[in-house]
Amino acid sequence: MKIIFLKFFFLIFLFYCYTSQGQINYGSNKGKFVTINSTKIYYEEYGKGTPLLMLHGGLGDISDFEKVIPNLSKKFRVIIPDAPGLGRSEYAENLLSYNLLADYNSKFIDQLKLDSLYVIGWSDGANTALILAKNRPEKVKKMIISGANYKLSGFTKEALEDCKNVADTSFVKNELKGWIKNYQNLSSKKWTRYISEVGQMWFKEEYFPKSDLEAIKIPTLIIYGDRDMYTLEHGIEIKNAISKSQFCVIPDCSHEVFREKPKLFIEIGLNFLNGK
Repeated sequence: MKIIFLKFFFLIFLFYCYTSQGQINYGSNKGKFVTINSTKIYYEEYGKGTPLLMLHGGLGDISDFEKVIPNLSKKFRVIIPDAPGLGRSEYAENLLSYNLLADYNSKFIDQLKLDSLYVIGWSDGANTALILAKNRPEKVKKMIISGANYKLSGFTKEALEDCKNVADTSFVKNELKGWIKNYQNLSSKKWTRYISEVGQMWFKEEYFPKSDLEAIKIPTLIIYGDRDMYTLEHGIEIKNAISKSQFCVIPDCSHEVFREKPKLFIEIGLNFLNGK
């Protein structure tokens, strides 16, 4: 079974899981837990200043952002939770969905008593950020999303086939043993539940209506790699639906913006967040 895009994604993911990028082991650095909807959610904080909530991607955890946390934490109070069912966080009681993830993060903001904040979301975290920004405009003041899609047709044909493989527990068991090992190192949760639920979430025809995008009124930066797993046409559709948005395509880059182009992301991201 040939994997075109996501096999590359997981090779990169596993490389960074087992290769130290510095003295801090992000995701295992003595964070804290909060309880939301009877679910223990693990998070870590770095730096001081305006709160910056970072939402990682599917099958990932806090370490998704390890290459950009150090520089961002010099300017902001960086706060990164493990999503329900991933990293050190427990599973939610209900079936995984983008609306569920947004609800958890909305309650997370309230539990930490954050008056206002910026949000950066990647992949599944980007889709979550879109719903969160729509639901909590009084809290979220600016947002950067990388690799977002709000419906199934946003996938490239190759990435869609790869995602079908990754949503198959038999394929994951045979081909992604390193990911399973890392998952089990972080907690005692059953990884098969996550794979089953995330597949159901990914393959819905529409995650939320386009009107939700049109309801977002905060400044938004939409980033895609020029070889992203979603089509640039889909990114432009999202950009056109959000009135105060900008669109940025990073050259020679896949969906893995934060690992492949961290310095460029920092430059672009800081310029956007610090701008007026």
